[in-house]
Amino acid sequence: QLQASGGGLVQPGGSLRLSCAASGGIFSVGVMGWYRQAPGKQRELVADITSNGSSNYADFVKGRFTISRNIAQNTVYLQMNSLKSEDTAVYHCNAAIFRSIQDYYGGKRLDAWGLGTLVTVSS
Repeated sequence: QLQASGGGLVQPGGSLRLSCAASGGIFSVGVMGWYRQAPGKQRELVADITSNGSSNYADFVKGRFTISRNIAQNTVYLQMNSLKSEDTAVYHCNAAIFRSIQDYYGGKRLDAWGLGTLVTVSS
């Protein structure tokens, strides 16, 4: 359902752009977001964005990360700048997927998660 890409190794201060595309039996996609999980820590919200473009960021990424989406392609992006070692984590994308018009108006959504992509910030 969700395919994420774009992770890798980057030096502190560098940038990466993550992408995540939703596919397969989709009528509409609601909120899309990025979460991350560092070793030994709980998964935490990084940023999310509604279908009308309203975004929300965790305090620890404000001013450094930007979330955006392409509605037509059911894709969400995360531009990460000024990366720090503490940003090292597995990044997961999440999306609220409505499979049909009936599900959409009935409020029946699939809470979909993609396989994570590893971001390592190290010199």
